[in-house]
Amino acid sequence: MPNGPFPKLLSAPRLLFLIDGGGALLSAFLLGVVLVRWESVFGIPARVLYVLAAFPVLFAVYDGYAYRRAGNRPAPYLRRIAGANWGYCLVSIGLAWFHRSTITGLGWAYLLGEIAIVIALAGLEWRVAAHLADGS
Repeated sequence: MPNGPFPKLLSAPRLLFLIDGGGALLSAFLLGVVLVRWESVFGIPARVLYVLAAFPVLFAVYDGYAYRRAGNRPAPYLRRIAGANWGYCLVSIGLAWFHRSTITGLGWAYLLGEIAIVIALAGLEWRVAAHLADGS
């Protein structure tokens, strides 16, 4: 069995919904409040930030629902949120590319950092779901 958080998450996989939901709320706040306030520093148009912020709000709601409903069968819920997270990353990349002429270095740093974190979390969610589904 691998070291690190993976074994702990296998014994309490619903914690991933709390981690994902907390991160989603933080992301929504950063995108929808902080980056909007500093639009000129990050170079991402406010309307794009509001669109991006809407996704993590929906994900946080889903995570709360999944945390309560998953019971001892969290694998399908984990797969859904992992897929949604990957989709969000694709949308973020697409919108960033479309607005690449206005996004500053700090804007790119924020977006790419967030994408890296979300991809890592989605990968962990997918691995835990696959392990649980296999019954390993």
